[in-house]
Amino acid sequence: MKPKTLCVIGLIFFVTSYIMFAQGSQFAHAQKPIDFAHWFNLIGALLLISFNYVFPKNTLNSIASVVTILGATAHVGLCTIDFIMWGYGNDDIGRTELSDHISNTPSILYPFVIIGPSLLFIGLSLHAWNFIKKNPMSALMVIIGAPAVGISYFLLNDGTYMVLSCILFAVGLGLLLYKNGKDKTELV
Repeated sequence: MKPKTLCVIGLIFFVTSYIMFAQGSQFAHAQKPIDFAHWFNLIGALLLISFNYVFPKNTLNSIASVVTILGATAHVGLCTIDFIMWGYGNDDIGRTELSDHISNTPSILYPFVIIGPSLLFIGLSLHAWNFIKKNPMSALMVIIGAPAVGISYFLLNDGTYMVLSCILFAVGLGLLLYKNGKDKTELV
């Protein structure tokens, strides 16, 4: 499968997961037979690594590629934690105890919950900076959408804004992907 196709599939899975996350934690914990939201997020994050191969090669791309891979790796860890949380089923006490333990363990909390997953958004935003002069609107959609996802989740605790921010981010990446291919920029 071509990297551009993997990018598009990754964006679809990623946005779909955020639509599911916006339904709230009760929705996430009630999913059967598996935790679809986190599986979609995990698969989407891994497929978004494909953006490392479709944009022009330069120093910024190299840095963005490393940051994107670190972010996708952190998403694997975060989704693993969330799969365990989902596995508690109706045991809210056990889930709360695990959550408290993670919150009190900085070596898990920061790389896999707070900072690490943000690196995926930062890496893809760095890729978008390559296009700030050529395609400013699309690049700004990515650059603005990325922190807006985090702000809407961590500060505002608003699922609707989170989904809209994720859609803005994904559409910006999709437009850059389309315009990049249309401009005949070298693709791997």
